[in-house]
Amino acid sequence: MNTGYLSRFLASFAILAASVASAQDAGSPRPPDPPAGMVEQPCLPTLMPPASVRSLLIELFIDPRKLTSADFDRLMKDREFAEFNQASQLRARQDWAGSCRFRSANDSAAGASPRVVFMGDSITENWGMADPGLFEHGALNRGISGQTTPQMLVRFRSDVIALEPRIVHILAGTNDVAGNTGPNRPQDFKNNIMSMAELARAHGMHVILGSIPPAASFNWRPQLKPVPRIRELNQWLREYASRNGLDYVDYYSVLAGPNGELKPELSNDGVHPNRSGYRLMRKLVEQKISSGKPR
Repeated sequence: MNTGYLSRFLASFAILAASVASAQDAGSPRPPDPPAGMVEQPCLPTLMPPASVRSLLIELFIDPRKLTSADFDRLMKDREFAEFNQASQLRARQDWAGSCRFRSANDSAAGASPRVVFMGDSITENWGMADPGLFEHGALNRGISGQTTPQMLVRFRSDVIALEPRIVHILAGTNDVAGNTGPNRPQDFKNNIMSMAELARAHGMHVILGSIPPAASFNWRPQLKPVPRIRELNQWLREYASRNGLDYVDYYSVLAGPNGELKPELSNDGVHPNRSGYRLMRKLVEQKISSGKPR
């Protein structure tokens, strides 16, 4: 696939996927005008993706395949995709941290005390499409595509602490390395991870930290060479977890090829696992969840 095509393709996918997996409320693909100022209800109704768009994303990114320029053309020419993608971008601009994304779902889950909450970005988000069975029986998905750790930290209280889970699984870092919300230092990433972990432990949760999955390049940031940085941060995550009595899940080792790439048979785009990749990840995380320390 032409790299320019692929860059735009993945950028559109990242924005759209943020509202796909857990959208619940039907409505127009174009949002109404947002409320102004400090109000009791700042959130617009959750967008409901067209079934055809969800099916297309699963076909292109979740079911194992090799993406081609024909896939890009098919997606870009889809009218429902274009409308929903535009509406998703508008909402993202008015809600930087994604605080509204799960507000309705969190209200519905109040008092239920889930067993585990998965906090993360698109790799967590897409897991719900690839393996919905994982997010049953007390497991909640709170991933938002494209997010960095400062965004997750802002919404951590409402999307994790308020739900009172026994365990929180934090999987983040790909978008920090890519600089999705601007340039940042490795220490900034570490500070945000430590803050989320400390907040969770202060509220009696067991913390599971997932390694950053491998990626040889980011098509939306082609100038970056992320392999050394991902390895460096994963080493820190492992050591931090060990020092503080947290669990660490080494997804990297099972997903990575010899040069730090995400194995092509486990990913359609080199960044996000496909169904085969998530199958391996589930085996690892279920071991940690089953042995998670009680509250």
